Amino acid sequence: MQAYFFKSKDSCTFAKIISLKVKVINRSSHPLPAYATPGASGMDLRANISAPMVLANMERVLVPTGIFLEIPEGHEAQVRPRSGLAIKQGLTCLNAPGTIDADYRGEIKVILINLSGESQQIENGDRIAQMVFQKVEIAELVQVEQVGATERSDGGFGHTGKQ
Repeated sequence: MQAYFFKSKDSCTFAKIISLKVKVINRSSHPLPAYATPGASGMDLRANISAPMVLANMERVLVPTGIFLEIPEGHEAQVRPRSGLAIKQGLTCLNAPGTIDADYRGEIKVILINLSGESQQIENGDRIAQMVFQKVEIAELVQVEQVGATERSDGGFGHTGKQ
């Protein structure tokens, strides 16, 4: 493990422990994704576009980032919406969290949708999503004739059986 030091906005120095090294190719003109604050769990992904993109209400678009990753086996990267973008502009990620598997080597792209009532513009370099790295558990499915009963049983989709 290694420590990662950076200065916050108020010039305080903080350290994070790095427990995963991910190889990256950056074909954008923007800095590498990074943690913006000491407590952040996600790295911001930026739009890598040659011209502004305008999304009409309910329009979806695939936004390139110029970032290519080699994620170590046993891990994944998750692409998640940015809360500020969602509340301020009504832009969010579809397929969230989007999974980037360890064996994927293509460019990271973000599916955005405009849920606001008006057109929204994305500029080159805008922070459009965040990326979180997670360990992945590999499961073995064991086929059986019956699964164990619980108090909840098959009550699902918001139903716990409780009043």
